[in-house]
Amino acid sequence: MDALDASKLLDEELYSRQLYVLGSPAMQRIQGARVLVSGLQGLGAEVAKNLVLMGVGSLTLHDPHPTCWSDLAAQLNRAVQVVVHTGDITEDLLLDFQVVVLTAAKLEEQLKVGTLCHKHGVCFLAADTRGLVGQLFCDFGEDFTVQDPTEAEPLTAAIQHISQGSPGILTLRKGANTHYFRDGDLVTFSGIEGMVELNDCDPRSIHVREDGSLEIGDTTTFSRYLRGGAITEVKRPKTVRHKSLDTALLQPHVVAQSSQEVHHAHCLHQAFCALHKFQHLHGRPPQPWDPVDAETVVGLARDLEPLKRTEEEPLEEPLDEALVRTVALSSAGVLSPMVAMLGAVAAQEVLKAISRKFMPLDQWLYFDALDCLPEDGELLPSPEDCALRGSRYDGQIAVFGAGFQEKLRRQHYLLVGAGAIGCELLKVFALVGLGAGNSGGLTVVDMDHIERSNLSRQFLFRSQDVGRPKAEVAAAAARGLNPDLQVIPLTYPLDPTTEHIYGDNFFSRVDGVAAALDSFQARRYVAARCTHYLKPLLEAGTSGTWGSATVFMPHVTEAYRAPASAAASEDAPYPVCTVRYFPSTAEHTLQWARHEFEELFRLSAETINHHQQAHTSLADMDEPQTLTLLKPVLGVLRVRPQNWQDCVAWALGHWKLCFHYGIKQLLRHFPPNKVLEDGTPFWSGPKQCPQPLEFDTNQDTHLLYVLAAANLYAQMHGLPGSQDWTALRELLKLLPQPDPQQMAPIFASNLELASASAEFGPEQQKELNKALEVWSVGPPLKPLMFEKDDDSNFHVDFVVAAASLRCQNYGIPPVNRAQSKRIVGQIIPAIATTTAAVAGLLGLELYKVVSGPRPRSAFRHSYLHLAENYLIRYMPFAPAIQTFHHLKWTSWDRLKVPAGQPERTLESLLAHLQEQHGLRVRILLHGSALLYAAGWSPEKQAQHLPLRVTELVQQLTGQAPAPGQRVLVLELSCEGDDEDTAFPPLHYEL
Repeated sequence: MDALDASKLLDEELYSRQLYVLGSPAMQRIQGARVLVSGLQGLGAEVAKNLVLMGVGSLTLHDPHPTCWSDLAAQLNRAVQVVVHTGDITEDLLLDFQVVVLTAAKLEEQLKVGTLCHKHGVCFLAADTRGLVGQLFCDFGEDFTVQDPTEAEPLTAAIQHISQGSPGILTLRKGANTHYFRDGDLVTFSGIEGMVELNDCDPRSIHVREDGSLEIGDTTTFSRYLRGGAITEVKRPKTVRHKSLDTALLQPHVVAQSSQEVHHAHCLHQAFCALHKFQHLHGRPPQPWDPVDAETVVGLARDLEPLKRTEEEPLEEPLDEALVRTVALSSAGVLSPMVAMLGAVAAQEVLKAISRKFMPLDQWLYFDALDCLPEDGELLPSPEDCALRGSRYDGQIAVFGAGFQEKLRRQHYLLVGAGAIGCELLKVFALVGLGAGNSGGLTVVDMDHIERSNLSRQFLFRSQDVGRPKAEVAAAAARGLNPDLQVIPLTYPLDPTTEHIYGDNFFSRVDGVAAALDSFQARRYVAARCTHYLKPLLEAGTSGTWGSATVFMPHVTEAYRAPASAAASEDAPYPVCTVRYFPSTAEHTLQWARHEFEELFRLSAETINHHQQAHTSLADMDEPQTLTLLKPVLGVLRVRPQNWQDCVAWALGHWKLCFHYGIKQLLRHFPPNKVLEDGTPFWSGPKQCPQPLEFDTNQDTHLLYVLAAANLYAQMHGLPGSQDWTALRELLKLLPQPDPQQMAPIFASNLELASASAEFGPEQQKELNKALEVWSVGPPLKPLMFEKDDDSNFHVDFVVAAASLRCQNYGIPPVNRAQSKRIVGQIIPAIATTTAAVAGLLGLELYKVVSGPRPRSAFRHSYLHLAENYLIRYMPFAPAIQTFHHLKWTSWDRLKVPAGQPERTLESLLAHLQEQHGLRVRILLHGSALLYAAGWSPEKQAQHLPLRVTELVQQLTGQAPAPGQRVLVLELSCEGDDEDTAFPPLHYEL
């Protein structure tokens, strides 16, 4: 496979989001792996697509059968270079692979290949979907060691000391959770000074001593430990013992969350066995919704050998014949959402096999979405409606009927977000035929452009698409999957600034909305639009191997609400004083470093450019703040830099300011022995007393900071930079030591900064003018916008080095570069399998939304964790009912005031609300504009009450209703209500 050469170094830019999920060692193993996938009738193509996206080293595809209509999903592999095997699967062939996957294979073939794989220690998977039911089997052998069973937990286990010896003894700092560690744990280290051989080394096995210290293996030949560092990751290897397929068929271990689910899975196991037997006897699968064939399958299931708990003990469970009958009736079709879901789980299991990260399935997984079928038996499709038509949708028609397919084709849906989940949803929509009729359509909204890091998850994009709008490329790719698809791309954001585009007329043509967004702010806004326009909302999100897929139906389920914890944590900064002077976590130091980048290389340049372009006095500037901003940028140079040496001199001076003189100055304000009035030491609890650092060219972090800072300073001034570490070391030896008198002052609190601002007088004015004169001639500066995904621009280098040095000052365990980049860039870990799975789950909910009125019991919210084989689906909550006197409403309701001729005045509107709803309005708002308050004076009321409502709104807001706008949304509170009563919005029709 030319495109995935395992000998290449790991492409960290391409797989950046996936690396946060799997880690570098697992990715290296994946890149060198060889996998065989046999059977490409939809499910196999989905598995292959996911494996290619995730960078598996070599993928061999095998499918001896000719392509038919149900294989159209296979076209997703056309842009991928793979090895194709057309011969038989022999014992010798299997020995070339670490993992073999069979999809939609006959049971005889599964038994033959599975037995050979078990014999030779080759990991074996068998997957199949029949209508709305899926089956996955895993056999990783009788002695398979999982190196890293769970997602790594970030630790701050700070190190006190490490001895040289065999074994070396590691002592943790006071307060560290020594009870967390167990014998045999594999640990990794970072941030250690002195014994640097341990930093980022291969995981080392530990033994926990009685006193809580840890034996970490031989450290005799290592350098002497000096200070700092932490255990940053703990892994606990586990051994998995799987049975071969022939044994597991009669003694099935199933993945289930309850005893009820276990019984359900066992019945599905018997249903699949009976379906295989039916096909073996009749040479074909059961006909769609054929009651005779279905009863034959039930009889075969009844006659199967009973399942066993062990070789000796039978299970003695009753067969759910109604379940088996339903499976048989609906088993003739292959459905894209089912294929997406099961193909994602199967691909994740392949990754577990080759990376030895995360616990594999034990051993059978059964997944069904029979809740997609109507509860009322009278509404189930007939055999005639499900007959094959030679259509690309035959698999879907076999399950739901031709009438339902026509409904799908007539739908018009809005997809917000064309990223990873958005691409997967577009694929599902294209393959199911959503909006593929003349009166249907899809609108795809995304304002972003394609970046290279997108290509490992957002499979509709190719390398030649980098830089192009996501919405346009995704729409064209979706039309490639289904030429009948009516899809319109829009690159305007969907937010309050574009309600003139996405307004009443736009939403009147939309049947439903699918949201694939990566921020809770955007999700809340889109959900509010759906609530306003009473549109169904399908919403999905992922973080690593965690995923969710939820559905919100007007008047049936509750409306969308962002999780309180997630919404509260989004963009929540730490206190400024803590970050600047009293950090206690690596996150504090990273926020400080990110703020340093903004002030030094963006805000200062913008301020200077503004002054240059204005050619006016500084009257419009906040002078004290401007001086505080510019003094560090001026630094020790006192002149505009002219060359690389000047930039290095400035960077060295700023290093001294931040990590040496600045710390000394802080300690003069707050000495190490400072005591508070109550006798408590000032430097106690989370406040850690800092130590100034001495600059050392032999310390890589010191050098990286100067290199990055000098390059950024050069970029800002339009000067050439350098990446030569050796030359930089020599240059630093020649430069004079910076003068501490030229350093910017340190303000130990916001109070001191305010005091300094209050003292801004002639001397400070003179200093500010002098600082600005430095840049009064010459070209404008280039403000640097922080870009996290370009590893060659020194942006992340600067932040990582600055934060690491800050950690050294305060004795805080640092985090590695990858984790620093994730925290600073607010990067959400992502992997192709999870996005495909949640898209499949949403596709299943789409079937229910489109099919017509369904009760709340039909819908499912889904949450999954692929790393730990966890999937829960549950019925959404009903909308909460609020009451006020005789009035009852939910979040989906609104008070409607019909348009009148002539238009109502404010006075007549208030009278209408009292007469029709018994509401005496206390306050009436349109946005932030106060239209009416019951407590106003008679004079003020007399000014507002006679005005037409739209006239009053225009007078207060300066804006008339937009052309095509159908309602004004007003908010009200009423006399006699509780303060926390949220009345439904008032829709004043125009």
